[in-house]
Amino acid sequence: MGLTARIRTRDGWAVSHAVVTVTDVTGAQVLRAEADAEGAVRDTTELAPGPYTVIVTAVGYAPAASSAIVTASGRAEVGTVTLARQGGSQLPPPGPWTIDPAHSSVAAVAQHLGISSVHGRFTEFGGTVEIAPDDIAKSRVTAVIRAASVDTGNGMRDTHLRSPDFLDVERHPEITYTSTGLTQAGPDRWTVHGDLAMHGVVRPVDLDLAYLGTGADPWGGTRAAFRATAELRREDFAMNYNQVLQAGIAAIGTTLRVELDIQAVQGESLPAA
Repeated sequence: MGLTARIRTRDGWAVSHAVVTVTDVTGAQVLRAEADAEGAVRDTTELAPGPYTVIVTAVGYAPAASSAIVTASGRAEVGTVTLARQGGSQLPPPGPWTIDPAHSSVAAVAQHLGISSVHGRFTEFGGTVEIAPDDIAKSRVTAVIRAASVDTGNGMRDTHLRSPDFLDVERHPEITYTSTGLTQAGPDRWTVHGDLAMHGVVRPVDLDLAYLGTGADPWGGTRAAFRATAELRREDFAMNYNQVLQAGIAAIGTTLRVELDIQAVQGESLPAA
């Protein structure tokens, strides 16, 4: 007997702090239960057979209501209840978040010979995210990438990329990104406006950002996940080197697609290893 339910965000993360309230046909409260760390509700309170209303609430989320029928066995299985962020704007709770490089990736894809792609990544980076409490559009992102950590899986190519023909890591050891604003593009999609400094040049660059959700981690913290993409033109950052083959095809494409998969930990620092 009793009530069971699973409380999740739209992206499938558990909402561990959700509260489930059950009322009968007269509107009287007959049960109140809190979800556990896995977003599960298991309450053994005996309910009389009949129809009930189930209301799920959680700080930062819009309330959700549904109907439930308690059978003769005294059991009510509500199933999965999905909560949307308050106001429909999907972003993590306000405050500081720290990017976790061990569970994130900063990658770039360039066209090669006009027929295939070269995939590279940076292995050393860090950054912070500050979610504004009052106006989400005022949230901020900063990131620093060590230019010499570029890795395409080919030592000779990586050495060339570190040279003055491309990143010139001796003179410009860091690539930085500082956001200047945020524009909502959908319930869980945003355009991050910011300045990218690379190879001694600073240019405005927009990131197409998708917020993937938040959830508890095994170390007692809370994590948020994001995916972002952008397209850069090498010439905008004074990287004009290229090799033209006999057929007139450039060895390396003039544009780069940047792909970011980011996990951030709630707080101003990463947990101790």
